[in-house]
Amino acid sequence: MLKNLLCYLSFILITIPVPAQNDVQRNISQINGNLYRFQNNFHYSVFLVTEEGVIATDPINAEAAQWLNNEIKTRFGQPVKYLIYSHHHADHVSGGEVFADDGATVIAHINAAQALIDDNVATALPAITFQQSMTLELGGQRVELTYLGKNHSDNSVVAYFPAEKTLFAVDFVSTRRLPYKTISRSYFPEYFQAFDKLEQMEFEILAPGHGDLGSKRDALEHGEYLKELYQSVKAAVESGNSLEEIKQSLTLEKYSGWSQFDAWRKENIEGIYGYLTN
Repeated sequence: MLKNLLCYLSFILITIPVPAQNDVQRNISQINGNLYRFQNNFHYSVFLVTEEGVIATDPINAEAAQWLNNEIKTRFGQPVKYLIYSHHHADHVSGGEVFADDGATVIAHINAAQALIDDNVATALPAITFQQSMTLELGGQRVELTYLGKNHSDNSVVAYFPAEKTLFAVDFVSTRRLPYKTISRSYFPEYFQAFDKLEQMEFEILAPGHGDLGSKRDALEHGEYLKELYQSVKAAVESGNSLEEIKQSLTLEKYSGWSQFDAWRKENIEGIYGYLTN
């Protein structure tokens, strides 16, 4: 009996998989046409395959960039010719040297170049910068880069792929998901101008830097949430309410079905309160 029990326990220990502590989830999926999405855990970027090479975006980190660079060459038989930074934050654009050392030209907003140096981000500095907009053409395909003003940073740009009707936008917008925690390092109320400009753009698919793909409606609803959050906290502050009182009274119930609502609602309120009172 004891012998049989020991054998059974040994079988369990051998056959039940134990996940590795350093497991990384990486994946490539097709968005539309020649446009693909790269996942590295909770971060996403996109890349466009053309007959003359590939236009890639945020490298995320050196390990992710090396994996993606190898996969693009293996799957599509094309080198990465251009690498676009969405903004300067290290969790999205570290590792750009992987592509730059392999011949890619790095592009970013003009403000990102100095910010990368100031923040000592471990990545390749941009070889090409622009102020308001830039059109990139390769292999008969086009990408339109646009600076939307200050929002999550003072150098965030969006990449619009007209043939695929897809907009790549990072951190300042997401799909039915609350902004990250205290919405730190952002600019209010300038932030809202980005959504006014998004409304004028003709994209159909939203490819954010975090979370699910969405639509233009999803992008604009994210802006509506931020405006309601900001205006509600502002009114409460002007009425003399404390932070704790605002956290209790401002339920934002309309958005309760969004991802991270329970986890980040109070932190979102705290962040806006900080912008308004400091």
